[in-house]
Amino acid sequence: MTADDLRRNSDNFCYRHPDRQSFVLCQRCLRTICPECQTPAAVGVICPECLRDQQKAASPAQRKAERRWSRSRPVAVADTRPLVTYSIIGITLFVYLLTLIPGIGSTIQQNLLYFAPALYPELTGRFEPWRLLTAALVHGSFFHVGLNMLALWMIGRSLEPLLGRWRFVTLYLLSALGGSVAVTLLSFLTPVVGASGAIFGLFGALFVIGRHIGANIGGIAIILAVNLAIGFIPGFNVSWQAHVGGLLTGLLVAFIFTRTRSRERRGLQIALLVAVFLGLVALLLVPVFAPGLVLR
Repeated sequence: MTADDLRRNSDNFCYRHPDRQSFVLCQRCLRTICPECQTPAAVGVICPECLRDQQKAASPAQRKAERRWSRSRPVAVADTRPLVTYSIIGITLFVYLLTLIPGIGSTIQQNLLYFAPALYPELTGRFEPWRLLTAALVHGSFFHVGLNMLALWMIGRSLEPLLGRWRFVTLYLLSALGGSVAVTLLSFLTPVVGASGAIFGLFGALFVIGRHIGANIGGIAIILAVNLAIGFIPGFNVSWQAHVGGLLTGLLVAFIFTRTRSRERRGLQIALLVAVFLGLVALLLVPVFAPGLVLR
């Protein structure tokens, strides 16, 4: 990354360590700070300068109380471990192992995979909306689940600390939902398994956020293009519809994150994410009001 890149995107880098990117703001001065510069406060974290100002402004009684309190409590350290990434990988692998159990494994897979008609009681007599997300937990083979979890591990280790855990899990779930919605609209009668839609959403988010902070995204773009193209090659038996749906959703969610990252826009961010969710749900009504568009 060049010096020009850093100057153009200084708001996305720690003001004390301009080579370290971060999405975390000091709750008092709202400058970007990396984990090393963060000190937990009553709400959020503060930077070293604000901490010094706060200590200078404290009365002798307050400083004495703080010294006593600090001796009796553990020092809080910002936890940047990608725990959500590890949890998703663990849950997905656990479900895959369950599907290998003779006798019940196939039943578990059949009840978790995504099959669009199962959302419409007028077609199948069933209403099973959980399939929109649980499809990301089941996979067709060890190679399938291995590749998806490897990609999740590689992306999540970088993306989750940048976004924070709640934003990361929101991105993952909305991308998985977006993949299922795209399958509904473009391949209605095709059963689908796998976390590929969610993984493509993470790829898309990494692309948008990397571009926003001025990072070199050429490598990400190439990997994304190659993996997307594979879905259109006959014989690979992958759902390009889920890939496209997850990717578009991930791009949109990441764009929202980059434009509403300040504390003052937190409410707007939540409102826009809810709007994305409602928009995806609304698209599921297309087979009801325009069945000719999807039942082909």
